[in-house]
Amino acid sequence: MSQLNKYKRFTITSALPYANGPLHIGHLAGAYLPADIFVRYLRMLKKDVVYICGSDEHGAAITIKAKKEGTTPQAIIDKYHKQIKDSFEEFGVSFDIYHRTSSAIHHDLSQEFFLNLYEKGEFVEKFSEQYYDEDFDQFLADRYITGTCPVCSNDRAYGDQCENCGTSLNPTDLINPVSTLSGKAPVLKPTKHWYLPLDKYQPWLEKWIDEKEGEWKVNVFGQCRSWLKSGLQPRSMTRDLDWGIDVPLEEAKGKKLYVWMDAPIGYISATKQWAIDNQKDWQQYWKKQADDADDTCLIHFIGKDNIVFHCIIFPAILKAHGDYVLPQNVPANEFLNLEGDKLSTSRNHAVWLHEYLEEFPGKQDELRYVLTSILPETADSEFTWKDYQARVNNELVAILGNYVNRVMILMHKFFDGKVESEGGNITFTDNELNAEVGRYYDELGKNLESYRFRQALQNVMDMARLGNRYLTEQEPWKSIKTDAEAAKNALHNSLVLIGHLATCLQPFLPRTAEKIFGMLNVAPVTFDEEITFANGHQLNAASLLFEKIEDEAIEKQVQKLADKKAAAAAAPKLAPVIPAKPNISFDDFAGMDIRTGTILTAEKVAKTKKLLKLTIDTGIDQRTVVSGIAEHYEPEAIIGQQVSILVNLEPREIKGIMSQGMILMAENAEGKLCFVAPTGDMPNGSVIR
Repeated sequence: MSQLNKYKRFTITSALPYANGPLHIGHLAGAYLPADIFVRYLRMLKKDVVYICGSDEHGAAITIKAKKEGTTPQAIIDKYHKQIKDSFEEFGVSFDIYHRTSSAIHHDLSQEFFLNLYEKGEFVEKFSEQYYDEDFDQFLADRYITGTCPVCSNDRAYGDQCENCGTSLNPTDLINPVSTLSGKAPVLKPTKHWYLPLDKYQPWLEKWIDEKEGEWKVNVFGQCRSWLKSGLQPRSMTRDLDWGIDVPLEEAKGKKLYVWMDAPIGYISATKQWAIDNQKDWQQYWKKQADDADDTCLIHFIGKDNIVFHCIIFPAILKAHGDYVLPQNVPANEFLNLEGDKLSTSRNHAVWLHEYLEEFPGKQDELRYVLTSILPETADSEFTWKDYQARVNNELVAILGNYVNRVMILMHKFFDGKVESEGGNITFTDNELNAEVGRYYDELGKNLESYRFRQALQNVMDMARLGNRYLTEQEPWKSIKTDAEAAKNALHNSLVLIGHLATCLQPFLPRTAEKIFGMLNVAPVTFDEEITFANGHQLNAASLLFEKIEDEAIEKQVQKLADKKAAAAAAPKLAPVIPAKPNISFDDFAGMDIRTGTILTAEKVAKTKKLLKLTIDTGIDQRTVVSGIAEHYEPEAIIGQQVSILVNLEPREIKGIMSQGMILMAENAEGKLCFVAPTGDMPNGSVIR
């Protein structure tokens, strides 16, 4: 407990989930279940703690999802924010607030952060070459670019990070980059942005992170040291995007804040909103207090793919601002795999939380138990449905549930569920049992404070195993016939042990703990309180804590995953449809004069591979058009072909030939072209509307 006692208050955050899809069990195992266990533990120690989270609603991932679904970014974030928030609530993650980065309070605070750093001269302003999609006439943010990772050769790496190996990237690091908009290779064009000079903060970051050795997890510390060893580079804090928080500078119109600048600030803006709602001072949970540097303990719970942002970039931003506390710990978890394969949202290879809650109603604690048992705390771990079944049936049902049920049934059978003791409140009368339970409490606290949640849960289950052994050794169902007082004493000791079990289960299985307290007919207690059973105390009826998971239910889930895999394999490997370009006005469209025409002559343009020189009868005149279709059509094959031609396009010289229009072609995502030609008997010059 000593590590926690030096702090007056705790600010605990879980990574803000992107509001572009539902939650799966990998998310829970990474950043939310461990944090929830820790927060519940702090509350049981009566600590001043606020637990913060919310939806991350900016960045390219949101707009990409909107384009795929043919809707707006606002519709996407509204849909998934509600689904995620509802799933968290039903599962039982005990946030003090679940906020949104689309809120006004967050936009204002993010812009304040940017201006604070800008006015201090912390940013480096520079032009740099960034990828640009010529078809869509826009710069490409990191997530609009995919390519091959230079580290692990994953061919689906993003422009900011490879989600396969976790390496943080710049778009220009990618091999064979491709725009997710057009499916084509982007070009580099200059654009101005504001960079945070991480290299300037490298000496400070090295010293600060070195101080965390032995305190931070080895996987977190190791990744940070690796990053620092490779040398930090300035990182742009602005982006050329049409969705996000406006950069608050007149010279930066149309630019947005980098999502990894605005998203972590979401922890602070959410705290501000919580403080307003609860009449608190938010600054006590985020800003250094003049009298004591250790007033507040800030802890970020994240997955390993977010380590660099929470351990290097965000601390550098906070340091540059100057008023804020820095994280004391960042207990990042590794990845959870599923049935021998990586969890994949794109392949639908996942156990989605909202589906689990529908298909296994009332079994939130069963999932909490299994996930806690296999948390990927320092290495990747794996969830399988067979293991889920085995842990529920062989551990929750056969050990924990069995022990509580046996004691409660025997108390009702032999003593009508009434605690009778002439010596007042009952406590342990078995010294060895008392000492063992005390040892488990000590280990539980040490493990929880060291973020070893798997081992902490094992401590509680070992306490249940201890109870089962004690009950088997005492055999009150036998001694009741010859020594009723001994049977009563054994069952009273067992009741006390069940009370301790309920107490210790609260961070892990809150609903189960509540059920046990209900059967004991006592109010929940914290770690510095004890359950008391006064003489004459009446227990409530026994009820099963858990039910066995039948083979049929597991086979259904296994088959469900197999069906998804088969469907993905059988689906035609079609190239993605190119998303729509931004809307134009009717006047813009009406200004285009498109006519039917006929190709009269066609020849290749010398020293080019793609260009054909065409003579087209437009019905108005005969004109020359240079068209990039030589790789798709032989010149002699298209003479007499009727086409649609834009006749009022401003003429321009191409390879020394004045081109006076543009023929319309259809192009699929693979780059194949075909003529957009009128059907029926339409004379040259007919207007296409």
